[in-house]
Amino acid sequence: MSDEKKDVNSRQENAGKKGINKKLIIAFAGMGAVIVGLVIALILVATSGKKDVDSSASKAESSSAVASETDDTSEEDSAADESEDESDADEEESSQESKDDKKEKGFIISYSGDNSWQDGDKVMTGMEIGIENNSDEALKEWTLELEIDQLKSCDGWNGNFKVKGNKLTVTNVDYNGEIAKGGSTSIGCNIGTGTKLNVKSAKLNGVECTVKKGKVSQNNNNNNNNQNNDKKVTEKDVKKLLKRTSKAKQGDDWLHTDGSKILDKDGKEVWLTGVNWFGYNTGTNTFDGLWNSELVTSVEAIADHGFNLIRVPMSAELINQWSEGEYPKANYNNAYNEELNSMNSLEIFDYFLKLAEENGLKVMPDIHSAETNASGHTVNLWYTDKVTVKDYYHALEWLADRYKDNDTIIAFDLKNEPHGKPNEGDAAAIWNDSKDANNWKYVAETAASKVLAKNPNVLIMVEGIEIYPKNIKKNGDYSSTNSDDYYFNWWGGNLRGVKDYPIDLGKYQDKLVYSPHDYGPTVYQQPWFEGDYTYKSLMKDCWKDNWFYIQEQDIAPLLIGEWGGFMTEPNLTWMTYMRKLIKDNHVNHTFWCFNANSGDTGGLVKDDFVTWDEEKYDFVKEVLWQEGGKFVGLDHAIPLGDNGITLKKAKGL
Repeated sequence: MSDEKKDVNSRQENAGKKGINKKLIIAFAGMGAVIVGLVIALILVATSGKKDVDSSASKAESSSAVASETDDTSEEDSAADESEDESDADEEESSQESKDDKKEKGFIISYSGDNSWQDGDKVMTGMEIGIENNSDEALKEWTLELEIDQLKSCDGWNGNFKVKGNKLTVTNVDYNGEIAKGGSTSIGCNIGTGTKLNVKSAKLNGVECTVKKGKVSQNNNNNNNNQNNDKKVTEKDVKKLLKRTSKAKQGDDWLHTDGSKILDKDGKEVWLTGVNWFGYNTGTNTFDGLWNSELVTSVEAIADHGFNLIRVPMSAELINQWSEGEYPKANYNNAYNEELNSMNSLEIFDYFLKLAEENGLKVMPDIHSAETNASGHTVNLWYTDKVTVKDYYHALEWLADRYKDNDTIIAFDLKNEPHGKPNEGDAAAIWNDSKDANNWKYVAETAASKVLAKNPNVLIMVEGIEIYPKNIKKNGDYSSTNSDDYYFNWWGGNLRGVKDYPIDLGKYQDKLVYSPHDYGPTVYQQPWFEGDYTYKSLMKDCWKDNWFYIQEQDIAPLLIGEWGGFMTEPNLTWMTYMRKLIKDNHVNHTFWCFNANSGDTGGLVKDDFVTWDEEKYDFVKEVLWQEGGKFVGLDHAIPLGDNGITLKKAKGL
């Protein structure tokens, strides 16, 4: 408009200089006023149109711009205004296209190594590997080839691992072979290298991959089997689904200890014979396996098979997200678990507790890792750069407070497998009378006091560490970096420190249970497996001095939080001896594990998470609490599954 107005003024000036008469001047002035009025009207129309334009409607803007090219000059300004809108929209589209272009195509391999330790000439690293399929087609099965600097060994899970020179080859297992377009899966391993972990290159099914070091995307492929995530789901009445059963009397199932025994409210000795089911620690944000199975029938099957307790590995990070009103998406099969579609991940856990109660099962949450990560258990301590000690305590406090009136949760396992080797210094878990940040004894007592302040009724499970000084007087501060100065055991399995520095829970001492972990030679070839080992040699070389003395001397009860493995040699011999120890002494235990996707042990169910491995189950069945051919539960009112009885009807041990 300003250019047009300038032209009119110029014409008026020139006309006056040539002596044009008044009438003509008036006429010109009138014409100018009309033109100005028309221009203003056009601008108002254009401006009004501009306000009504949806910035995302680029088609309409494009049409308007094309039409403006045929208009006369009086409409050029309006067209220019609309063109600016179109330009903005084009920039938005271009920006979006740029983002899409940045999403790398093909196969993306990401990896991280959050925890490392020295093992002889090897640097061992807890490694997590993500496989992301950004190709144009779904994968039905896959073979991953990684070239790794100075590769020496690898023990993994969620895949079949093979080492040859510097090449690590991993093939899928049955439950993770299919990776949908845009989907991903993750695998993990404890990998040994001659130098710091470095993946030089990767191929998936023979195709070169982009390799990224850093955060590994968690599995987002679990729902790809049915592709129901974008479909409309039938809304369920969540409040009704979560309403607890009226069959159980609340608060009568709390347990306490007396010496090496665990007793119910009436003084009846009980036997906790349970199973582990992981997933709340891995990024699935619910139980693994629900991509192939149903939550309802899985819980029923565990109860029907006679396990009276489920240990549930969880991450402190996830619990704290829940406490802040954040609910990371739970990955499961939408079609198989329709009632879960209306729930967030915390509500799914609440629903699980209701199902457990209805089936006479009890539950023990386990802080398996600080961060949500399938390899999080390889981190030595209960905190990381991302999850602080304060965060760790808060997770336990919040969980204890939330369920303080729910005696389905009867115990808390404070932390899974604290560990660390002599050369790791402050990064290794220790056990002494200090208040050092890495002193597990001090932290366990602090954590227990926070839990019991919220709910004084629950049992407290305290695991061991990995190393303990041979001479506590000379090396009580763990200053020696010489491995010869220490006793070693499995992560979480070294409870020698209880002799010198027992856990003190004050007035709640009758809530304390020590919880070692123990495994066989297929997990790691420990020194006590050398040669023709026997039950007696295992007791002498490992079990007695590391933890069995606690029960033998009537100091406190034991619950072996993890034991298990493949039903093949050389593992089967060890499993048979461990079962004998449990059976002869009624040691409490939770078998590792229900999951089919435990790479170094296998599970009680096969890859469909529905079909039970009958050989393994029959083996474990011998150490499930039974009376008169019936499984014994820990609930006084609700029998354990279809094949069990209530604790009220049981005689006790």
